[in-house]
Order: sequence, then C-alpha cells, then structure tokens
Amino acid sequence: MALEGEMVLKWEREQARLRESVKEEDTEDWQRSPDFSGLERVGGVDLSFIKGNDINACAHLVVLTYPHMKLLYEDCKMVTLNAPYVAGFLGFREAPPLLQALEKLKNEQPNLMPQVLFVDGNGLFHYREFGLACHLGVLSDLPCVGVAKNLLHVEGVLRSEEHHSQINALQKSGDSFYLATASGKVLASQKARQQRPGTKTPSGDRMEKKTLEEPRLSRGPVLLWPTSEQWMIMIQQCMIMIRSNTL
Repeated sequence: MALEGEMVLKWEREQARLRESVKEEDTEDWQRSPDFSGLERVGGVDLSFIKGNDINACAHLVVLTYPHMKLLYEDCKMVTLNAPYVAGFLGFREAPPLLQALEKLKNEQPNLMPQVLFVDGNGLFHYREFGLACHLGVLSDLPCVGVAKNLLHVEGVLRSEEHHSQINALQKSGDSFYLATASGKVLASQKARQQRPGTKTPSGDRMEKKTLEEPRLSRGPVLLWPTSEQWMIMIQQCMIMIRSNTL
C-alpha cells in the first residue's frame, strides 16, 4: 500500500510537469482555416482489452485521408501492460504502447503520420486537466482530441438534474452542449448519440474543440476494438462538430 502511494505521488508530480507543456490554443495553420485547409491526414488510437484480462490488450492505430476518409494505414498489435490501473492516471498505463505504434509509423512511413490524433480517453476533461489525450499529445507532439464515453465528476460537473435536462434536450445526432467547470471554463461537450440520448466528449491537448463518442464493435467473442470503418465515421463526424463549435 505504501509503495502504491509513493507511485501515485510520483505520477502526480510527473503529470504536473507534463501539464505545463499542454497547448490549448491552435498551433497549426489548418486549425485556423474555416475549412481546415491543409489538413490531409487524421488518425485514431485505441487500446482494447481481452475480456477478463486487464494486462493483455490490443493497441490499434488507424490513419485516414481528410476529408474523404480513405484508409491510409492500420496497425493492430497485442501488447502487455506493465503499469497498474489507477483512476486519473491512465496515461502512464496506456500511453506507452500507443506511442510505440506512432513511433513505428514514423520510422517506417513518416509521410503517413497523422496531423491530428483522436484518442479513446479524456483530454482536458480530467481531475488535473491532463487525461490520456493530453498525455499522448505532449509526448508525441501531435494535436490530440480526447474522445470518451463516461462522464467524470470534474470541478463541479455532475450528473445533476440540470445535466439530465440538457441531455433530454438533445433531439438528434449531432446536437450538443458544453460542459463547463464551476469557474466557467469549458473543458468538453456532450453530444447526442445515434442510438442513445447523449454522451460526454472531452477536448484534448492542442485542439480545444469538441468531439463525439467513438463507436465500437465486437470482433470475435472476447476482444473489442473499433474497426477502420468505424474510425472513418467517428472522425468524420468529429471534424464536422469541431468546425461547427469553434470556441
């Protein structure tokens, strides 16, 4: 128990150090263009687990053309995770294999490196405003957008009656509302799903815009991960939402 406490304190210090490198403002020319002129490649990463096994997982990276969403690159690799799961510190557990996938692409086909990366996890919408998307963004030096499925209770954002009424007001796929902290800072948006009333979608490092939840599909009896086709749909919808919700 004492060893775990020391590890968490070490991770807190490392998060605080890395958090100083997060860039919330637009840094790329294409981000400042109304039609994202110059954006040609978008990527998505996901880590999916074997059912009943929290150590072995599949690291998945896809790269698509933009705006036509044609598959350029796909890589899936089974990995073994060495760090334990600790709430709020997912980056220390999941970032290493995802960074390895990006490094492999950079070494083998650098011309296919994504210009923006969609990450299955939180970004700024995090207890210390440094979720997995921020972690990856800082260490990979790529603009990242966090795409999450569960609502964290962060800085006054709760599943309150007001929050549920906002969800109920979402009428169609694409409708959304901002999630702001008690201080008024917008960290994320919640967007309507096609099959359920709403889902929370955080912003990520270096791209302070809003996205939507990624779809998932069962591939076999025990392993879940998004297919390349699902990434195409998800990223395309994300980019549309980002363009229509500029802060």
